[in-house]
Amino acid sequence: LSGCGNAGDETGGKNSSQITVGIAQDLEDSLDPHKAVAAGTEEVLFNLYEGLVKPDSSGDLQPALASDFQISEDATTYTFTLREGVKFHDGSPVTAEDVKYSIDRCADTTNGDPLVAAYSDIQSVNILDEKTVEVVLDGPDTDFLAYMTNAVIPASNENPDTNPIGTGPYKYVSRSPQENFVVEKFDDYWGTPANIEHVTFKVCANADSIVMDLQGGSIDMFARVTPAQADQLGDSFQVLEGTMNLVQALYLNNEAEPFNSELVRQALCYAVDPQEIMDIVSGGKGTEIGSSMFPAFGKYYMPELNDMYKQDLDKAKDLLKEAGYENGFSFTITVPSNYQQHIDTAQVIVEQLKKIGVTAEINLIEWDSWLSDGYAGRKYEATVVGVDASSLTPSALLSRFVSTASNNFVNFSNADYDAHIIGGTMKYKILAIDDDEKTAAFKECETLLAEHAANVYIQDLPCLVALNKKYAGYEFYPLYVQDISKLYIMED
Repeated sequence: LSGCGNAGDETGGKNSSQITVGIAQDLEDSLDPHKAVAAGTEEVLFNLYEGLVKPDSSGDLQPALASDFQISEDATTYTFTLREGVKFHDGSPVTAEDVKYSIDRCADTTNGDPLVAAYSDIQSVNILDEKTVEVVLDGPDTDFLAYMTNAVIPASNENPDTNPIGTGPYKYVSRSPQENFVVEKFDDYWGTPANIEHVTFKVCANADSIVMDLQGGSIDMFARVTPAQADQLGDSFQVLEGTMNLVQALYLNNEAEPFNSELVRQALCYAVDPQEIMDIVSGGKGTEIGSSMFPAFGKYYMPELNDMYKQDLDKAKDLLKEAGYENGFSFTITVPSNYQQHIDTAQVIVEQLKKIGVTAEINLIEWDSWLSDGYAGRKYEATVVGVDASSLTPSALLSRFVSTASNNFVNFSNADYDAHIIGGTMKYKILAIDDDEKTAAFKECETLLAEHAANVYIQDLPCLVALNKKYAGYEFYPLYVQDISKLYIMED
């Protein structure tokens, strides 16, 4: 695509309140909130769907479709009282049956793994009365509440892949593949209503045209501009700064030669300098990370791991020699073409690896191809992307590296790492009531990922949001989401 094109009249005409938001990718994996895996899809669907609880911009879980909840002392039973008067976008009331259906659907293992990994620990979902639902777990899990942010959908909807029906502040209107995704304000929303009536999410797959599209007025907002793009915007735009809440890394296919050698992976870690990448790609902004955890997770983030592989070219060359690659090797970094930050990062990595005799070539592919061939098919050698946390729990980031996990797209396999899992249920042995033990267990997993060089970890990228000055109210979240309901139009 050559830019975003014209917003047109699909948002309801010039006399109604509207905004056009540029997005880097189409919502191609699924409009079904239980099946969507792409962060770019989930950030849009955040406006349509809600769970029993919902994160606020501080990262705290607030009652949503549940007006209240109780957790048993042993953290095995979660009881939810449903809020009165909540409606789905089709006008039907939210019932206890819909809640049970949604949770059971996420826990279903008919086709292998459950749709939500943590739901494999659910023993039963019980309707106690028309306003009370009880979830009983196989064992204690003090983090389980965070997974109750997953969407509640109507049991009657037979086509959630193409007909999304939720309870959020916006409801679905239409989708034009590779062009846009249109929503409008839900007038019967139970909570604080959205301010802007019509929203068009416009697909802007050509990163080179973002500035032109903003300045030309075909989009009013783009959530992740680069520093260079931000510098080109005029006085009509404000640039807000936050963090992306992503683990950006050179992700390595651990089953592909030569990355099936830990020595080779460690060599690349010693060759890459994250600070130089941040200086070149994001003007020094961002936070270096040394494992699969980013700073928004507070006590679980381990800045000390950033020092494990301080750039040491001689050490890198020695490791390559020990691994049998004294003269280096060649490989391909497959990068989605719609994310400029990842492309720029890959270009710096290519130059850094030349210093140890390793030749890397960048292969740009469209996002849908990366999602199907790379993420799902695991047909790549290396890639630069960012991995987000689907919920406010560290296990959302760490569970994907279990050797048998369906979303372990890097094919990492380590017996010590798997030893922290009970029966393959993606639940850490010490994920219990004692918070100190739980934190220590997560940190041990992060350390193992670093020690065994699962990937070449780089940074949590800065998030620069370009927003036309006629709009205000944007809020950053410690998750990869866009809350459009908070935006409003400034008075003239």
